Amino acid sequence: MKLDPFYLIVDSAAWISRLVPLGVRLVQLRIKNSAQAPLRQELRAAKAICAAHACQLVVNDHWKMAIEEGCDFIHLGQEDLAAADLAAIRKAGTRLGVSTHDEAELDTAFAVRPDYIALGPIYPTVLKPMPWSPQGLDRIAQWKMRISGIPLVAIGGLTVERAAGVLDRGADSAAVVTDITRNADPERRCTEWIAATRPVASKAT
Repeated sequence: MKLDPFYLIVDSAAWISRLVPLGVRLVQLRIKNSAQAPLRQELRAAKAICAAHACQLVVNDHWKMAIEEGCDFIHLGQEDLAAADLAAIRKAGTRLGVSTHDEAELDTAFAVRPDYIALGPIYPTVLKPMPWSPQGLDRIAQWKMRISGIPLVAIGGLTVERAAGVLDRGADSAAVVTDITRNADPERRCTEWIAATRPVASKAT
């Protein structure tokens, strides 16, 4: 499986409506602490937008609802992975991405045969408190060697200026949150990310 090198992560269908039409090809909907009814509405809206713009939607955490709504890709953190029904996920034909932060979590991820492995935080991040120190660029290369043919996603503190370094070290995709959503002009920043990463995609084809 091949991932687009620019992996946008947002917390609402409204963000997806704003940014996906700009040319985003891979986006994760990550919504925390939402009631089921509004969450389902967000998921359905996001799925429709992505389908209209040939963008791959990845649903964070809410694997049961993702399967019910016909979504074909989910992402699980380690805690959610431990609680998920992996047999049901595989039976549904749903692809799976897994977060990792250390060697033990990498072993756990390997055991479930994921479709990609995410490593983070690469740089200090303001998104949420992290018990792990920044991984750094060298860890990307180490992880890539360890996971062999599994796509590697780098996440945490990434900016468009850091994109080339992350991808050059072996990451297949750079996952981005605050560099876009907290930017004064998210649309402009999103197009900068697309421009910075798309040439990498062209070289790989």
